[in-house]
Amino acid sequence: MAAAVSGRPATRQGNAKSRHLENPRAIGPPTPGRARLASWHNRTVIDAALRAAAMPPFHAMAMGRAATELEAAGHRILHLEVGQPSTPLPRVAADAVRRSLDSPLGYTNAAGLHRLRSRLAARCVDVDEHRVLIVAGASAGFTLAFLTLFDPGTSRVGVIEPGYPCYRNVLAALGIELVAIPVDPANRWAPTIEQLEAAGDLDGLIIASPSNPTGTVYDDATLAMIASHCRRRGIAIVADEIYHGITYQGPAASILDHEPDAFVVNSFSKYWSMTGWRVGWVVVPDALVDIVERLQQNVYICAPHVSQVAALAALDAQEELDGHVERYRANRSLLIGGLAAAGITDIAPADGAFYVYAHVPHLTTAIGIDSLGLGRRWLHELGVAATAGVDFDLQRGHEYMRFSYAGRGDDIGRACELIASWQP
Repeated sequence: MAAAVSGRPATRQGNAKSRHLENPRAIGPPTPGRARLASWHNRTVIDAALRAAAMPPFHAMAMGRAATELEAAGHRILHLEVGQPSTPLPRVAADAVRRSLDSPLGYTNAAGLHRLRSRLAARCVDVDEHRVLIVAGASAGFTLAFLTLFDPGTSRVGVIEPGYPCYRNVLAALGIELVAIPVDPANRWAPTIEQLEAAGDLDGLIIASPSNPTGTVYDDATLAMIASHCRRRGIAIVADEIYHGITYQGPAASILDHEPDAFVVNSFSKYWSMTGWRVGWVVVPDALVDIVERLQQNVYICAPHVSQVAALAALDAQEELDGHVERYRANRSLLIGGLAAAGITDIAPADGAFYVYAHVPHLTTAIGIDSLGLGRRWLHELGVAATAGVDFDLQRGHEYMRFSYAGRGDDIGRACELIASWQP
């Protein structure tokens, strides 16, 4: 299914015989060939089930569930665990949705509403609207990217760590080998050419700017280096840009400024405060548009029509949404100051998104617990929900915690006071 991108040879040639196997349960006398097919079928099903069973939880969401259960039991919980804006749908979008409810809201084209695609294309540099497809949230966009670009069992895909856990988990569920590329505070949590070279021969690389969990924003020089390295090595780039719009030192640059054939995933969830509406978009390399659209037709059909209506209207809500960013800026200062008062000062840059990623060895390994254990204790002893660093970095995350400042400022202040008073 993969196609050539920027001279990169297609990898999904496939085996015609293996793709058109007869049903191993077909009626007929047993034969050695049919027995082999039955064995192949059973092994394939078992392997897929084992991959799914081995998928680790998304700890931020698991913590959110535990916090919600405690709230339902009458406990006060301060939420710093999930990257979800507490602000509602933009007013103009809510008005547009109300007006649409008396009209048919059925399937749209798989690629999405034409006017929405056109408006989004205009936000990019030199991108034709046919390359923009509307998807059911960024999560669907990543699945479409991985299915299009990579082959189970043969592709190797680089993943920056610390990074969003669902890249790693979905790749593993699809049977695609992932290669961890650890980054560190010495380079503001951005990859260096040496770290990329150390990853070896890759078929793909996933990057995110602004990053979850560190808030790192890649500058133009870093993006240019990544693009040049991947072009030389024939590596497909998948870029997560869902936190664009939420930055504190000017707008974030796009990988498309340096590599027009990158596969970019974006979403209305964060800057537009539309997490529950499950609508986003992808910018697809020209050679892959038809493939991605066909996958969308079969896997998701289309993004929800009503969500696309809301998204189109939300594009005109910049003044309201920039006000939210200023609130995040104030919350960031409040959280960083509050954590410092609690003795937590070793933190990532937090130049974008709405997270603080903090190194807390004195609260974890120094007292014989890991970040998961620390998170559980804070939740049950303080009523403070935060996310364990192991969600984002399997090797070093046991000494880190991530705090979201997307919520209410008074909750953030109170949570920091409780953490400062906590006794291990």
